[in-house]
Amino acid sequence: MTVKQLSLPELADACLKLGVPGVGLWRAPVQEYGVEATAKLLRDAGLAVTTLCRGGFFTAIDPVERAEALADNRRAIEEAATLGTDTLVLVSGGLPAGSKDLYGARERIADALTELGPYAERHGVRLAIEPLHPMYAADRCVVSTLTQALDLAERFPAHQVGVTVDTYHIWWDDNAPAQIARAGAGGRIHTFQLADWTTPLPEGVLNGRGQIGDGSIDMREWRTYVEAAGYTGPIEVELFNDALWARDGREVLAETAARFVEHAA
Repeated sequence: MTVKQLSLPELADACLKLGVPGVGLWRAPVQEYGVEATAKLLRDAGLAVTTLCRGGFFTAIDPVERAEALADNRRAIEEAATLGTDTLVLVSGGLPAGSKDLYGARERIADALTELGPYAERHGVRLAIEPLHPMYAADRCVVSTLTQALDLAERFPAHQVGVTVDTYHIWWDDNAPAQIARAGAGGRIHTFQLADWTTPLPEGVLNGRGQIGDGSIDMREWRTYVEAAGYTGPIEVELFNDALWARDGREVLAETAARFVEHAA
């Protein structure tokens, strides 16, 4: 997503030239290119698929909408397995129209995971609940903290359900370091993502993730927390940023790799 202006073949070529060993994929470009074709492209390039994003949106009340969401998540699990990644990132969903019941919405997430966790396990895929910053709670994700994410995840085996640790969403939370340790002790850190917090946020706030080093987050500090918790997996950079998307994608990718080395390595 950081360089969504690049086609998948362009992305694979640019990663190879920069020595980037793996890439986290989003479903829309994968589906457009073809799931099997994407798997072959990256396999032939020697690139690992670190995660697939995204499943989730479990909070609908309407039975038809809930059934459609579950069916889409089963497809996402199958796509992840085909791509060779063991992790599907979940954005759990916001409040349904007219609802103010956060507790009920979170319980519907648990209901969905009860069905999807075993399905994911049969496909060799783990589900990674991503808490999003509270500004997204109404429309995108009622899971706002690692505490909430782990309270949900710990109802299920760790090889079925864990969490995503994303600096952009949790950097403000004084409890997050302790929750990272909790997640690590349970083997539930399934992926670790970096993005910086810059202000002012854009209208709509979705595409406000800053390039590493441009904002308020100490990336090395958060990497220290995650590694102290026992995480040894890939580190992804995921930036939603209109200014970055307007630039040459290869240039942005090279800049991002350099910023990672400067601020997070």
